[in-house]
Amino acid sequence: MSSAAQSPPATVPGASYAAAAVTMAHYKAADSKREQFRRYLEKSGVLDTLTNVLVALYEEPEKPNSALDFLKHHLGAATPENPEIELLRLELAEMKEKYEAILEENKKLKTKLAQYEPPQEEKRAE
Repeated sequence: MSSAAQSPPATVPGASYAAAAVTMAHYKAADSKREQFRRYLEKSGVLDTLTNVLVALYEEPEKPNSALDFLKHHLGAATPENPEIELLRLELAEMKEKYEAILEENKKLKTKLAQYEPPQEEKRAE
């Protein structure tokens, strides 16, 4: 450090109070804006979501190579649903129902077919 950096700045009588008042007003305004922004983040759920994701990262037994990717992945899951995604989920649910119905029909048809076909062992003996 240089000696010039350590010496107090030159003052004008009465100016120090005004400068201090201006500086304090500046800090109060900045603190007020910060506080407003913090309340905004808290009210919108951002702080809770970030806290939950960071806790999940902290509790992860094997830390991922990229903490940022972990955050992006887990925050992406918390975003509101895209209407297209919801349509795809509905379509998937319908397809699963159709699949289950086809499996059940297949099972019934196999049972019915078994009534008309001789068992596999008898076929080999012929």
